[in-house]
Amino acid sequence: MNIVIPVALVAVVGLLASCMLSYASKVFAVQEDQLFLDLRAELPGANCGGCGYAGCDDYAHAMAEGGDTPCTKCSVGGPAVAKKLASLLGQDAGSMEKKMAFVMCNGTTNNAQKLYEYADIPTCKAAKQLFGGSKACPNGCLGLGDCEAACEFDAIHVIKGVAVVNRDKCTSCSACVKACPNSLIKIVPENKAKVIVRCHNTQKGADARKNCTVACIGCGMCQRTCKFDAIHVENNLAVVDHEKCKKCGMCVVKCPTGAIQDLLHSKEQLEKVKTSLAAMEAKEAEKRKKAALEAAA
Repeated sequence: MNIVIPVALVAVVGLLASCMLSYASKVFAVQEDQLFLDLRAELPGANCGGCGYAGCDDYAHAMAEGGDTPCTKCSVGGPAVAKKLASLLGQDAGSMEKKMAFVMCNGTTNNAQKLYEYADIPTCKAAKQLFGGSKACPNGCLGLGDCEAACEFDAIHVIKGVAVVNRDKCTSCSACVKACPNSLIKIVPENKAKVIVRCHNTQKGADARKNCTVACIGCGMCQRTCKFDAIHVENNLAVVDHEKCKKCGMCVVKCPTGAIQDLLHSKEQLEKVKTSLAAMEAKEAEKRKKAALEAAA
């Protein structure tokens, strides 16, 4: 009998408290803008930050408040979500260019030289604190998977010591970009970026080649070969201007180390480009020889 009264009191207090909380929640409730709720419902909820906002809620609030916030910033949702958001906002979604992450390194265990065996905290961030990492290249992929751990879409994995992006799964959310301590992952337009330099090393040619067999050595061969002014050597590293690039593949076949990768052509097609380029160069050499003979005559 003595225990019944305390239990009853606790039950009554709990009931009164729940009633008060229920009443307070209704009285002090913050009414959400219906437009915000509709916009938020269409967003995928990844909260990756790829749109430049703190999360899906923040992005939805920015759009609902008006201003210049575009409805095409959700890379995870892509064009389908952009179209739905545009419909709610009474806008035209326009075209949304698909982008993807690209790792500017091909320093696999077969290509890159090692300085030592790293056996400490298994993260790239930690490894970089120890003499810049275990690889001789100071700018290359450390291969311990910080990017892999950051990706929520299973779109990037470390294979043979280098991060590799699954282009079909990548949503260009930029999580891997932020996670890489060497800043060698870039978000590039998928349709335009078909010719890419898979190197981030800015050392001089001899040092770069010594540290990695497929490094860009800044020789300028690609720059001299390109007929469209689409590739230049900057700070000992070849850089492609995707707006000018015609994806002809000439710089790819002329690169002496194979640092430039072609995502468009097959090996057979590149062989044809190589043959065509060799014939073109022979023809130009013949013209120069003929011009020199005429000048000497």
